[in-house]
Amino acid sequence: MTVYLVGAGPGDPGLLTLRGAEVLGRADVVVHDRLSAVELLDLAPASAERIDVGKAPGKARYTQDEITALLVERGSAGQTVVRLKGGDPTVFARGGEEAMALRDAGIAFEIVPGVTSAIAAPAYAGIPVTQRFSSTSFTVVTGHEDPSIGEDGSVDWDAVANVGGTIVVLMGVGRVAKICERLIAAGRDPDTPAAAVIWGTKPEQRSVRATLATLPDQDLESPATIVVGAVAGLDLSWFESRPLFDRTVVVTRARAQSSSLLASLRELGAGTVEIPAIHIDEPADGGSSLRAAVDRLADYDWVVVTSPNGARRLLAECRDARAFGAAQVAAIGPGTAEALAEGNVVADLVPERFVAEGLLEVFDDGPGRVLLPRAAEARDVLPEGLREKGWDVDVVEAYRTVQGRPSDDDLARAAGADIVTFTSSSTVRNFLAVCDTVPPTVACIGPITAATAREHGLTVDVEADVHTIEGLLDALIGHVRNR
Repeated sequence: MTVYLVGAGPGDPGLLTLRGAEVLGRADVVVHDRLSAVELLDLAPASAERIDVGKAPGKARYTQDEITALLVERGSAGQTVVRLKGGDPTVFARGGEEAMALRDAGIAFEIVPGVTSAIAAPAYAGIPVTQRFSSTSFTVVTGHEDPSIGEDGSVDWDAVANVGGTIVVLMGVGRVAKICERLIAAGRDPDTPAAAVIWGTKPEQRSVRATLATLPDQDLESPATIVVGAVAGLDLSWFESRPLFDRTVVVTRARAQSSSLLASLRELGAGTVEIPAIHIDEPADGGSSLRAAVDRLADYDWVVVTSPNGARRLLAECRDARAFGAAQVAAIGPGTAEALAEGNVVADLVPERFVAEGLLEVFDDGPGRVLLPRAAEARDVLPEGLREKGWDVDVVEAYRTVQGRPSDDDLARAAGADIVTFTSSSTVRNFLAVCDTVPPTVACIGPITAATAREHGLTVDVEADVHTIEGLLDALIGHVRNR
């Protein structure tokens, strides 16, 4: 087995390398620090042990010696260990020390490089660390020196100041006044552009632009990447210009369904908190009724599917699309139609209004037979409406939605979020059952979900005109812009 020293990148989970994701996917143990994106831990198997050894200013769960001993212990036990470190494991991150300890203990190890904040944080702030003709080199230096050396430290700031090009200082907020003073004393112009990128590449990123003389007077906090040089005067902002930047959004969909919404929110600049308020479970009868219905699927005139979950459950019981015979298929909306298309089943009918009432408006009158595979707790509007139109309707339980169990950490993060999104009535009910605090902005995918939210005392701020994930995102963007 091997211990992998993996660079997690500076914060944006999308900056993890393919190799990093690969080894995480087969880890027995993940030993991670506080700068790792929480989402990256989901790449490890559910069975993997996760050990938080994060260090915060002034306090640490584990000393460095204890971390190293832990890696040696777990590696010696034959486990596949991933040491997930912020940024790059060998850039001011003590990965070299951990590698030497593993080598001396005779334990196989691999260093998986990561994207360093020295380059990524300035890039996300719109600051290229080099610029043709004007800044043709950059120097990366630590601002966090060994305190036993004394106040002046071990960095030759005179040499750093005079090497030219861009200076990037990591972990320097605590000594920023001294660093700027030393660079000015060494000959750098006090009016040289300077910037600090706080929590670079994360949704809470904040960029502060100043000069070498005035940077210490700004409101700075750790972790920050400090940039000194002509390039710090450039503002090619892109990340902080995204429409949902600086908003944290709670996603309440079932974990199996949430990936596309989470990815889209991050693309729009939002931070995300995943609170899977519902979990998709087997029907109460274990699926026997659904399997029996599939055996006689071709006997129906219509198969009406009201959710992507229902579509996937139905298709999972079909040998192939021939099971439908001459039966026509109706989908309540494009998301459900897409799920059917994954099984090569094209919906014959999709209403313009993606609710039960919209489907009833365009559904022909009977007689005939209709199969309606759906969630156990669905509304009865659709089967009752179809019967009134003369159809013989068989309602079959395809799945159940049960209450999710978020962690205490996730609940705490959700309590501090700006927006909560609801994509079904069950997400509303189950979220309120586990969360005491509701974010100030409530966004619903459509009128049925919004009505449930209001019935539970919530004020709905955003309701999508188009009842799809894309429609919900568009409505959110419009709401934030209007605010």
